[in-house]
Amino acid sequence: MPHPSPFELPELDALERTIALGGRYLQARTVCSVDLPGGGSYPVRCITLGNPALDVPAVGYFGGVHGLERIGAGVVIAYLHSLVERLAWDSALHRQLESVRLVFMPIINPGGMALGTRANPQGVDLMRNAPVDAREPVPFLVGGQRLSARLPWFRGTFGAAMEAENQAVCEVVQAELLSRAFSLSVDCHSGFGARDRLWFPYAHTRTPIAHLAEMHALKNIFTASHSHYRYIFEPQSLQYLAHGDLWDHLYQQASAQPERIFLPLTLEMGSWLWVKKNPRQLFSRHGIFNPLIAHRQQRVLRQHQALLDFLARAAHGHRLWLPDAELRTYHHAQASHHWYGSRP
Repeated sequence: MPHPSPFELPELDALERTIALGGRYLQARTVCSVDLPGGGSYPVRCITLGNPALDVPAVGYFGGVHGLERIGAGVVIAYLHSLVERLAWDSALHRQLESVRLVFMPIINPGGMALGTRANPQGVDLMRNAPVDAREPVPFLVGGQRLSARLPWFRGTFGAAMEAENQAVCEVVQAELLSRAFSLSVDCHSGFGARDRLWFPYAHTRTPIAHLAEMHALKNIFTASHSHYRYIFEPQSLQYLAHGDLWDHLYQQASAQPERIFLPLTLEMGSWLWVKKNPRQLFSRHGIFNPLIAHRQQRVLRQHQALLDFLARAAHGHRLWLPDAELRTYHHAQASHHWYGSRP
């Protein structure tokens, strides 16, 4: 049982209130606990709802990987809270949950969030910590480094096991997502650029993933059903390469079972737009990664709910949009042209 910490964590308080509100509809557990250097600890929580049977699809919602990016955790908690409130009256949601599993880990790095750092309390960047090495040169430091935990983007000591927080994510993903024939996930981040982006693997290589056709089909149904969408949908490798990407690692784990489909996405909310509207945020570490003005924060929490709800619906109806053999060839060709300049 985690010991009380002297650092306040409003996001964790909000999550626990939502769990209590959800009552019998939710299953919540502590996957691991994270100790702080000065004493005290925080739980890494996993919340599930919907049908636990392995023959139904699943969606995973993740946030708080980087402690400074509190808005990512907020977006995931806001969506979970919305679902809990709807369970009181939305019969369509109840029917949907009979045929889909929803999995939430909103605060993966509570220690870093409490300390106000990107890394976890051990100084390790969780998104540079997986056992995946880039095949091509990466940006200095940003792409991951093993020089020192005192520098940002530290990958961890060579040969060491993944950090406890990442092991917790892997445990949940393997049990709840990779055990099913079809699953999706979205990991909510902030801080890159002035546009909101939806990234998919790979980050460690420019080689396309095996399920490029399925990613393109997912993009198509999203853009067709959301005429005023704001996202740039692309492989992360179009922006930069990096060592140790956790979702690259988990996608590779899923690929060991070719009969299963796992499509992981990363929502990268463009925080430069918030800074542009409120330049004083540049003088705050949190301001570079999060909207600080209350009404703007509320707007950000609202505007991504449609995306998260879409993913639940897409998983529920995946048999209707996944391409067959003929359409798969078409989608692969279209995706190769769109994202890789016709490279097959």
